[in-house]
Amino acid sequence: MLREVGLGMLDVHEATTSVEKRAPSEEFGPPPSTPPASPGRATAVFQRAFTALLVIGPVVALTFALVLWRHHLTLLDITLAVVLYSISGHGVTIGYHRLFTHRSFTAKRPLKIALALAGSLAVEGSLVGWVANHRRHHMFSDRAGDPHSPHRYGPGAWGQLRGLAYAHVGWLFAAEPTSAERFAPDLQRDRDVKLIDKLFPALAVASFALPFAAGWLLTRSITGALSALLWAGVVRVALLHHATWSVNSVCHMFGRQPLAVSDHSANFAPLAVLSMGESWHNYHHAHPSSARHGAGRGQLDSSAAMIRMFEKAGWATKVHWPPRP
Repeated sequence: MLREVGLGMLDVHEATTSVEKRAPSEEFGPPPSTPPASPGRATAVFQRAFTALLVIGPVVALTFALVLWRHHLTLLDITLAVVLYSISGHGVTIGYHRLFTHRSFTAKRPLKIALALAGSLAVEGSLVGWVANHRRHHMFSDRAGDPHSPHRYGPGAWGQLRGLAYAHVGWLFAAEPTSAERFAPDLQRDRDVKLIDKLFPALAVASFALPFAAGWLLTRSITGALSALLWAGVVRVALLHHATWSVNSVCHMFGRQPLAVSDHSANFAPLAVLSMGESWHNYHHAHPSSARHGAGRGQLDSSAAMIRMFEKAGWATKVHWPPRP
């Protein structure tokens, strides 16, 4: 079992780079340590309302566009959506995840800042909060304390269905805050990170303002601007969210486990492209600090390819490239 530590005393390197062998637990009892104080009622209500907007809003917007507005995709919408999906998505997979959470490589300051900004455009939460949640997930993967395990309700069909829904979106509404002081003290000491973390609300707005502005400038029409906002803003963010959430849910319920790990993490090939290599989840949990998740032959991992490019350009150093299995 991973040893327990007091708040503020967590060895971040140990928690995010080691995998200790333990039997997977199907029972989820009380958290293994005292959780941090819950946010105030007003803050909690706002957070849940904002989360509900991100989960339900894209469905409402898309329905309106297809049924009432009857405006469909244009080549400009597709181009903007692909570009912004790649920028914000790799900001999460390379920046939030492999750099800031697991320290898979060391980035030059301009690259570090660029990745933090790009990841914030994914609107998946502030940088420090995202990292803290993910480090907590690795420390307590698929047992009590894991913020989003699909196995929390037991092995039966109904329990697994409930767990899958909880791991996908339900956990976002749960009142189980993660202590940044415990799980991300290193980021709280980084002035660049602290500033970008505070700017998250503005960057979230910018993620939608950018496609709207691009649509207006390139079409000189409000219709073009709104179309770009819908497809390259709302739908793009929603698709990226579900790709990320599927790694939490699907990749701990379905797929292959070629490597021995102490949880249910699995490789799920159909998600490889959309998740930018994150769905090779079994390898990731076996080797958390690896800059490459798709380590097998033919396993697509665009995030690792970009890190390799950064390394060759001299922007990334001390990259963890473990041998292929």
